[in-house]
Amino acid sequence: MAFFKRVKQPLIPKIKLSGVSKSFGSKNVLSGVDLEIFPGESVVIIGGSGTGKSVTLKCILGLLTPDAGRVEIDGVDLAAASTVQAETLRAQIGMLFQSGALFDSLNVWENVAFSLLQNQKMSRRQAREIALQKLAQVGLSAEAAEVYPADLSGGMKKRVGLARAIATNPNVIFFDEPTTGLDPIMSDVINDLIVSTVKTLGATALTITHDMSSARKIADRIAMLYQGKIIWTGTVKELDKTDNPYVRQFVAGSAEGPIQMDLKA
Repeated sequence: MAFFKRVKQPLIPKIKLSGVSKSFGSKNVLSGVDLEIFPGESVVIIGGSGTGKSVTLKCILGLLTPDAGRVEIDGVDLAAASTVQAETLRAQIGMLFQSGALFDSLNVWENVAFSLLQNQKMSRRQAREIALQKLAQVGLSAEAAEVYPADLSGGMKKRVGLARAIATNPNVIFFDEPTTGLDPIMSDVINDLIVSTVKTLGATALTITHDMSSARKIADRIAMLYQGKIIWTGTVKELDKTDNPYVRQFVAGSAEGPIQMDLKA
C-alpha cells in the first residue's frame, strides 16, 4: 500500500501590501511598504505622527491610489479589480474611525445600522434588532439606542463606533487610533472590547496607533512604520527584546535616539 504525505498548503495573506508607495507633490509619504496580514490575525502598525499610518490605511481601503506597488485582499489586486469585485471585498470590511465619525442627525441605533439600511436595504425593524445586539456586545443598553451622538461621552461614542464597525459581521476590521482622546481607564475598556469582538467574529484586524499600551493589548504582531517603510515586525514579546534602535526609542518614548523630531520655533 502506498502512503502519500499530505503537503501543507501555504497560508494566503488576507491583506498583502507589496512595495506600496505614495507621494503628495514633493512629499514622499510611503516609500515601498511591504506587509502581510494573515486570516484571523490582529496586526498593529505603530509609528509617530506623520509617518504614513493613515495613508497606509487609506491605500488599503481604496480611498487613495498608490503611486506604485500592490494592495491585495484575499489575493485580489484592488487596483485591477472590477467594480463588483472591489465592492464585494469592501463589503467584508468594518471600520472604527478615530473621531467616531457618527452622524449627528441619526440616533445611536440608526448610526450602528447605517450600512444595513443603506447598503443592504434591510427593513428598519430588522436593522434595529441587529443594532441592539451589537450595542449590547459593546456594553450599551437599549435605552442608549435612542439618544443622539451629541448626548454621548467620548467613550460611549467609541463604543457606538465599534458597534457600527461590527454590525455587518465583517471578516476584516480596521481601527484608526481607537483610544485617541480617551482617559487611561476608558482606553483599556475599549482595548478589551476590540480584543473580544475581533475574537468573537474571527476577524482579521489592522490597527494604527501610537499608543503602546493599546498596541500591546490588541496585537498578535506589531509592525513599525518609519520614513515610509516597515522597518520592523514582531510579536509583543519580541518587541521587548529587540535591539532595533528606532523601535526601542519609540517604545520608550525617548527624545534621545536615531528618530529626530523636526522642531520649529
